[in-house]
Amino acid sequence: MTENNQSEILTETQNNDIEQIIDNLTLFDDDLLSKVFDENIEATQLLLQIIMKRDDIRVIWVKGQDEFKNPIVGGRNIRLDIRAILGDGRQINVEVQRNTEGSHVRRARFHSSMLDSRMLREAQEFKDLKDSYVIFICEHDKFKRGLPVYHIDRYIRETKELFNDGSNIIYVNGKYEGDDDIGRLVHDFKCKKSSDVYYKEFAAGVRHFKETEEGREIMCEAVKKYGDQVAEKARIEAKLELQIANISKLIKKMNLTLEQAMDTLDISEEDRKVIIEKMH
Repeated sequence: MTENNQSEILTETQNNDIEQIIDNLTLFDDDLLSKVFDENIEATQLLLQIIMKRDDIRVIWVKGQDEFKNPIVGGRNIRLDIRAILGDGRQINVEVQRNTEGSHVRRARFHSSMLDSRMLREAQEFKDLKDSYVIFICEHDKFKRGLPVYHIDRYIRETKELFNDGSNIIYVNGKYEGDDDIGRLVHDFKCKKSSDVYYKEFAAGVRHFKETEEGREIMCEAVKKYGDQVAEKARIEAKLELQIANISKLIKKMNLTLEQAMDTLDISEEDRKVIIEKMH
C-alpha cells in the first residue's frame, strides 16, 4: 500500500468518525447548542420563556460561543455557550453541562461575576446594574431532588428576607420527564433527530445543522476545531507534567528552591505561574 493510499484511508476514517459524531450530537452538546441558538432570537426567546416561566421575555441580541477575556494577566477566560440580552437590558448566560463538575456551583458564581463586570461603564452608578441570569441546563439532576428547575436565591440569614441584588442562578434538571413545558424542553435537548423534537423553533435549528449539507459542513468544521483544541490542551498538559517532574528531580537531587529549579530549566514566565499553582 502506498503512502498516498494510507493517507486517503486515514482521512476517510477520520471523516467517517466526524460524521458519526455529528449524527450523535444533541442540544446537550455545546457545539450544536451554540450553533442552533446563535443569532436565533426566536428560539432563544422560547427557551428563556419556558425556563423562566414568563411570556413577556423579549430577546434583542444573542450570541453563541461568546468569549469573555479576563482583564487580569493570567486570569481565567470563559466562553459562554449562549449569551443573550433582553429588551430591558438584563443579561443571560445559558450553559449546557453533561457532568457535575462542569456545573459546579462556584462556576455559576464565576460566570455571574463575569457578566456583571461588563455591564457598567466608567462612573456609572451601581444601582444601574441590570439583573443577570446564569442558567445551567444539566443532563443530570444537579441537586438530586427530582425537581424540574432549581432557583438559587440569596437571603438575609437573620431575617430570612430575600436579598434582591439582581443576581440569579438557575439549574434545569435534565433527568426530569414531566408532561409539561420543562419536560418537553428536556426531551428536545436529548433528541438526535429534528423529527423527534417537540418545539418547532428548536427543531428548525437541529434540522439545519444536522440534516442539511450546508449545516453539516459547518458542524464538521466545529468538530474538527474542537478536536484540535482538545489535542492542544493535552499537549500543553503533558508538557507541564514533564516540566514539573524535572523540576521535582532538581529540587530533590540538587537541593534547589523552586525558583532556582525553574531558572535552571529556563521555564517561561507563563508556564511558571501555572507550575507554581500546581506544585502548591
